[in-house]
Amino acid sequence: GRCLLPGPAQSRQPSQTLLPLIGPHHQRIGRRQVPWFAMEGSTTEEPAAAAKIAQFQRLVQHYLDRTVIWMRVRWGTLAVVLILYVLRVYLKQGFYVVTYGLGIYMLNLLINFLTPAVDPDAEDGPGLPTKEMEFRPFTRKLPEFKFWLSSFRAVCCASVMTLFEVFDLPVFWPILLAYFILLLVLTMKDRIKHMLKHKYIPFSFGKQTYGELTKMKAGGAAGGKGGKDDK
Repeated sequence: GRCLLPGPAQSRQPSQTLLPLIGPHHQRIGRRQVPWFAMEGSTTEEPAAAAKIAQFQRLVQHYLDRTVIWMRVRWGTLAVVLILYVLRVYLKQGFYVVTYGLGIYMLNLLINFLTPAVDPDAEDGPGLPTKEMEFRPFTRKLPEFKFWLSSFRAVCCASVMTLFEVFDLPVFWPILLAYFILLLVLTMKDRIKHMLKHKYIPFSFGKQTYGELTKMKAGGAAGGKGGKDDK
């Protein structure tokens, strides 16, 4: 009739009914039990490949970040690559569909480059920079660096496509050229109307910079000293 309670030594030992559950399906690492499916499904090849891909992406991004300040060099390189592409298309006398797709894509990038990031028609949107206002940088929907990078990638992809004859589709190219010119005129007309309506300038030409202010102050200080010496 007496109930024997297990002591401290007996309570630490696992029960006999739980011992069959701890079999080959579980492996102990320290005090934690790892299920069998977590051990058998893991391989070392996939994490190594993913790490190499991530390392390569970081390396490419590192060199891209270093080219941000070289704006003229970047756009000059893009112009050279684009000229080489046009020359190849002219010599091959084909790949007009690829060229048309490249033109439409770059036109879309140009429109996003000229479009403000915030819609000025919204009531709570910030004011856009104008000639009468104080200096305020123009925030674009597509930044300059991304515009260059996307254009450079598109020209390189189009150049690679010219190496395969399967992309040389037969087409009457004057129709594509006329349609592209029509799209260019209509979209640029719409952008110009939008600029005139909201009176903003999508470029920073003619705006006063800190370098010009420094030159003006330096010139004024030199003129003041010269006037005192003359007296």
